[in-house]
Amino acid sequence: MKRIKLTVSYDGTNYSGWQIQPNAPTIEAELDKAIASLTGENVHVIGASRTDAGVHGKGNVAVFDTSSTIPADRFSYALNRYLPEDIQIQKSEEVDKDFHPRHCDTKKTYEYKISNTEFYLPQERRYSWHVQAKLDLEKMQEAANYLIGEHDFKSFASVHTQAETTIRTIYSIELIAKDKKEGKDYQGEIIIRVKGNGFLYNMVRIIAGTLVGVGKGRFESQYVKEMLEALDRTKAGETAPPQGLTLVEIQY
Repeated sequence: MKRIKLTVSYDGTNYSGWQIQPNAPTIEAELDKAIASLTGENVHVIGASRTDAGVHGKGNVAVFDTSSTIPADRFSYALNRYLPEDIQIQKSEEVDKDFHPRHCDTKKTYEYKISNTEFYLPQERRYSWHVQAKLDLEKMQEAANYLIGEHDFKSFASVHTQAETTIRTIYSIELIAKDKKEGKDYQGEIIIRVKGNGFLYNMVRIIAGTLVGVGKGRFESQYVKEMLEALDRTKAGETAPPQGLTLVEIQY
């Protein structure tokens, strides 16, 4: 037996998230089905990040064990023939048999995309959150800086989170504005790029929703520090919609 690591990209629009659920399409189920079709083995992949319904992935990671003689680096080519167009393996490689994608030190990078325009672009509706109001990016970055470092992020996690601890470390949060229209209140495309050692259920979406609240003037930037200290989900901002979120990369 050998353990194969897959780097998986997907458009999450048509799926109920990564993790297998009864009577619902998921990324994990499609991968299991493709591997069974290719190898004849009834295996179950282990994913690094169990993204929510509607969330996208460019660099999620999954592993599985197989006795197939297919070379490790050829699994990506072979499996892609069995996968739907909205899921594709970007890389396959052999790893140590004890490698577990969720039990390692990692740096995960997520990006949340906001379409800050007067009218939304139909082709962006599946991949961004349309926010029409003017956003103050300087205040949003000021607020984001309070979240950098090791903190208890209980205020920024869904009340349904089942994590043993809500302490996480954020290494960086960058706000990137693209296609700014001169003379307009609108910023065009805004990316919130967050890198951390791990994230709680809905954490990045709550951070995005909170920063947009700051950008709209609903919260003062320094109030984010009080949100953290409150350890109370009701003190932070709204949960941004899932379609703007993409898991970009996992570094081991």
